[in-house]
Amino acid sequence: MLTQNTLDTLRRLKLTGMGDALERQLAQPDTHDLAFEERLALLVDHEVLHRDNRRLARLLKAARLRVPACVEDIDYRHPRGLERSRMASLASGDWIGQALNLCITGPTGCGKTWLACALGNQACRQGRSVRYLRVPRLFEQLRIAHGDGSYARLMGQLLKTDLLILDDWGMQKVTGPQRQDLMEVIEDRHGRGSTLIASQLPTEYWHEYIGSATLADAILDRLLHGAHRLNLKGESMRKTTGSNAAPVDAS
Repeated sequence: MLTQNTLDTLRRLKLTGMGDALERQLAQPDTHDLAFEERLALLVDHEVLHRDNRRLARLLKAARLRVPACVEDIDYRHPRGLERSRMASLASGDWIGQALNLCITGPTGCGKTWLACALGNQACRQGRSVRYLRVPRLFEQLRIAHGDGSYARLMGQLLKTDLLILDDWGMQKVTGPQRQDLMEVIEDRHGRGSTLIASQLPTEYWHEYIGSATLADAILDRLLHGAHRLNLKGESMRKTTGSNAAPVDAS
């Protein structure tokens, strides 16, 4: 009865990890031979692990990454200009801590989206907030937010995100209102959060893609100054490996 009261109290205190670990200890007689301090340490370790796992699940759910990818599965065999040392540096997340940006460009099928999601997954594992959005979807969300009065709340959410992933950059022409919204997003995040851009369009054409010279200059100055760049090359990994045997990062 005393043990059950303890379990109930742990769960009421939201110490679920400790409660589960205590139940396992009670079911495993071998742990009874451990000293009190050792058993307590095991309970605390399980609680920390439980909280870390819950936090990671929450961050990944909020990130809404397009594909399940992780940096450990990056394929370096395909000749596309990826260097292990460079990817290890990006995987460390230091650039996110410094609120720097990353631009991944290259032809279709070379793995831009997959790499972006792998770095997003890594950032979540490091306890950072991430949000993945295709640029057309971002513009649509901002348009709706203007209409229903949720614009300030959406902008606040984007500002608080440690890593904002914008995929399919440059896929369609930008309208005047979209250009202004993009400026507001980039300006808000400049020096406060990192933005990862994934695009088939080489950076030298981004000015033309954005349109208005004044806003394009301002947006690109904030996006590209001091930014890390990955310029992928080579044929589509989907073509070279075949549709039924595509490597994990061919997207």
